[in-house]
Amino acid sequence: MTSMAARIEALEAGTCTLEAPVQPAFSQQHGFAHAAASFALGDVACGYAALSMLDEDQEVLTSEMKIHLLAPAKGTHLIARAEVIRPGRRLMITRADVFARAQDGSESHVATLLGTIVPVPRG
Repeated sequence: MTSMAARIEALEAGTCTLEAPVQPAFSQQHGFAHAAASFALGDVACGYAALSMLDEDQEVLTSEMKIHLLAPAKGTHLIARAEVIRPGRRLMITRADVFARAQDGSESHVATLLGTIVPVPRG
C-alpha cells in the first residue's frame, strides 16, 4: 500500500475505508486506474475490516476474492469502502465497493469485490 500511497480514511469494527491517488504507475493505456489497483485497494480494505473484529493475537489472510469491474476507474483517487458481511471464527465474508473520485469531487462506482478472509494466529 505504500507504493500506491494508500491511506486509511476510516476504520471501525467491521468496516474500513481506504483512499489512494491514481498514479501513472498504476494506470492502464487509456489513463484510467488499472483494475489491479482497484483489486489491491479493495482486498486490503476487506482485510482491515476483518482484522478490526479480531483479537490482537490474530492476523488475516485472503482465501478468495472476486471482483466485478463495473466502469472505467477514471478520476484522481480510488476509494475502497469495505465491510464484514458475516464474521466467523474460521471464515469471514467481506465486501468492498471501489469508487473513482473525479476532480470535481463526484464519485463513480467502478468495482465491487466479494471475498473470504481467514483469521490466523499472529506470528
